[in-house]
Amino acid sequence: MKNEVILSHTDHRPFPLPHGPWLMKQGWNDVLCAHWPVSENVLRPLIPDGLELEKHDGSAWLTVIPFRLSPLRLRGLPPIPFVQDFLELNVRTYVSRKGKPGIYFFNLEASNSLAVKGARTFAHLPYHHARMSIRRDHDSYLHYTSMRSLPQAEDPVFIGSYKPVNNTLFHAEPGSLVHWLTERYCLFTTTSKGKILTGDIHHFPWPLQEVQLQLTTNQLTQYHGFELQGPPAFATYTRRLEALFWPLRKC
Repeated sequence: MKNEVILSHTDHRPFPLPHGPWLMKQGWNDVLCAHWPVSENVLRPLIPDGLELEKHDGSAWLTVIPFRLSPLRLRGLPPIPFVQDFLELNVRTYVSRKGKPGIYFFNLEASNSLAVKGARTFAHLPYHHARMSIRRDHDSYLHYTSMRSLPQAEDPVFIGSYKPVNNTLFHAEPGSLVHWLTERYCLFTTTSKGKILTGDIHHFPWPLQEVQLQLTTNQLTQYHGFELQGPPAFATYTRRLEALFWPLRKC
């Protein structure tokens, strides 16, 4: 999709587009968003000072998101060699800073070590290299597996299979929980010295589909001292969404 088209559609945003040029474009493919309500007492100690943990109807939420990133481009350049197509698996929660809603990542797994090094160095995000795979079977299920690339890692931390229920697309209704979880247009992170940074994001409203999910292993949060119990409260599938990213800045 042309960047001018993406930038021309802004009525759905909760705040205006940032000033200045965007820096990076990503294509998100075969995206599963699986959502769990989590006690704020569990999450709040993990949130950096200066960020407010957000809740919906009294509950904090955590989302696990496996997908394929393709392509990755920097503004004005062709796809970056060796890092233009790889798998990602994210774990995030929902925060705000001075009234501006956004997302905060606990974990970001990626199958490309160069992308991991770049994101950790320049974006101050908690990326980790992982051995990851995705395949589609004859029943259209996507089988997704991730294992940390560590000498002591013996078992996958995520194994899941998912597929859209049908071809019916929908957008989240404003004011709904799904809208609150999905329509987020900035991220927050911190430097090694604890300074809070924010990065603006822009894309069309999420094109969502109902999804069938078989979750076998989901232990990504064990690195933070807790585990998610049971299946997610609900989940959605998105075939593809293109997003523009602005440079990180202090906030």
